[in-house]
Amino acid sequence: MQEGLLTPAVATTVTRLTSHVLDMPLRARDLSIDEWLDKPNPAKWSKIEILGHLVDSAINNLKRFTDAQYLPQPYMIMPYQQDHLVKLNQYQQLPFDHILQLWVSLNQQILYVIANIPSEKLSWEVIIPSGETKTLGFWIDDYADHMDHHMRQIFGE
Repeated sequence: MQEGLLTPAVATTVTRLTSHVLDMPLRARDLSIDEWLDKPNPAKWSKIEILGHLVDSAINNLKRFTDAQYLPQPYMIMPYQQDHLVKLNQYQQLPFDHILQLWVSLNQQILYVIANIPSEKLSWEVIIPSGETKTLGFWIDDYADHMDHHMRQIFGE
């Protein structure tokens, strides 16, 4: 990574995401498989489904972070159907290690991509799913906020 070239805001986001990528495999072992699979109620995701949702988020955002750098501006961020993806990907039935490895690998690639975005592209406009116009830098930080939120759901902090 070219961390010397990062803006302070992106450097902070890279640090936050790197911390999660390094910590998740270690912290995940503190929970039993029953804790990962427990559904608070039939309409709520289990912890493993939340991790699966974070896989879906990584897949979608990796594409967004790359596409926004070369497609016409403002780049329109298309929403995705998170509940359908969690169900269709059957995260509740997949082996835990498979989902964890996938999440780690995707986020390592995201870290590489965002750490190498030229600083001038961070101010490029994106239209977020709510219809508001923001910057690519904002969206990258929002991705880290989204991950923070779900990490608190998983680990209860």
